[in-house]
Amino acid sequence: MNTDERIERVDVVVVGLGPGGEYLAGTLAEAGLDVVGVEAELVGGECPYWGCVPSKMMVRAGNVLAEAGRVAALAGGATVAADWGTVAGRISGEATDDWNDRVAADRLTAKGVRLVRGRGRLRGPRQVTVGARTFAARRGVVLATGTRPRTPAVPGLAGTPYWTNRDAMAAKELPASMLVLGGGAIGVELAQVFARFSCAVTVVEGQDRLLSQEEPEAGELAERALREDGVTVLTAARVRQVGHDGAGFTVALESGGEPLRAERLLVATGRYADLAALGVDTVGLDPAAGALETDGRMRVAEGLWAVGDVTGRGAFTHVSMYQAEIAVRDLLGQPGPDADYRALPRVTFTDPEIGAVGLTERRARERGLRVRTSVVPLSSSTRGWLHGPGGEGFIKLVEDADRGVLVGATSAGPAGGEVLYGLNVAVHAEVPVARLRHMIYTYPTFHRAVESALAALHAGPDPR
Repeated sequence: MNTDERIERVDVVVVGLGPGGEYLAGTLAEAGLDVVGVEAELVGGECPYWGCVPSKMMVRAGNVLAEAGRVAALAGGATVAADWGTVAGRISGEATDDWNDRVAADRLTAKGVRLVRGRGRLRGPRQVTVGARTFAARRGVVLATGTRPRTPAVPGLAGTPYWTNRDAMAAKELPASMLVLGGGAIGVELAQVFARFSCAVTVVEGQDRLLSQEEPEAGELAERALREDGVTVLTAARVRQVGHDGAGFTVALESGGEPLRAERLLVATGRYADLAALGVDTVGLDPAAGALETDGRMRVAEGLWAVGDVTGRGAFTHVSMYQAEIAVRDLLGQPGPDADYRALPRVTFTDPEIGAVGLTERRARERGLRVRTSVVPLSSSTRGWLHGPGGEGFIKLVEDADRGVLVGATSAGPAGGEVLYGLNVAVHAEVPVARLRHMIYTYPTFHRAVESALAALHAGPDPR
């Protein structure tokens, strides 16, 4: 038997079956293509098992507890007994099927996809190996392998039983205390949830503020919210050493002082794409690169596409699904617009929620734009004032003054992620600010604060 006879020929190979990869493989198979889907872990990927879905169940539970605590100021009195077992039960039973992907796998194969379990690796143009099997794709290969938690090179950390987001999602019981390394979205969301279930939480962030990729006002709001829930927040704090003695962790900071101590340590310091493990060097790509660079049709090279976190456009399910739709059209030869990330939305699901779209003020200035901004408190809308406790938030707008359109916005408040939708449309469609100012804004709503922010935008200082 020669080498060619051992190669299995198909139309498309999709490596990685997270949300984008699963959708793409299923859609192509339903269109009549011979598709192989390769997955090393669970069909559905990080989002339904260890990310978006279980974490938002946690957030919902924590928010309910917080709302119960606000009853005294608004409606009388209430007594609540927190029970993490209820949360863990929902995650195991309703969200993850106890981390079993049979339903998702059956759904995919029912569409005609051949599911291959194992770790896929490129062997050259249009070829993928999975264990002892090799697949050759007539149309091409799609890489949708996501990212992995990044572990900082801190002395003493390696080899300790630290948690990542996966361990936190699967926790049947909460620790009495926890240290969180990292003040990004994952770190702050989980810190607030655990604190609301009576875990003593300390967040250690190396940057000067939380949510350092967002507006400064967003980080300041997140810090105030966490502190109100009893979280200790340490910013501009560099870790010098991590220790573990079997009973708990110690974290020594470069600034000195007594080491921080806790029963558990959660590492939430970002994620990375392991391109070397994908064998991208076999198709002439740099295995040490941080992401796969794609064109507007999600093509990386001839016969190779990529979607999702591995493209470096943001570790968001909605980005993966958006890119998958574009790749599907390209693989099927269908017309459609190229990828456009000007209005990329993102939400940190703290209480209050912090939604953002497009450019921050700093990034807009770095691009050389002449910028005009405004920031108004959510209380500028009657709904914000009526809401009472838990109603803190703001709207921030970033305008390209030369073109008279919004290039970025932040919506923070009890429904920050939902209010963001209108701002997302405005940034995406480049609706003139003059037109936005003359819209009718529903009264009394949270989003009515956008009207106040638009008025403040042109009442402020000249752009610079």
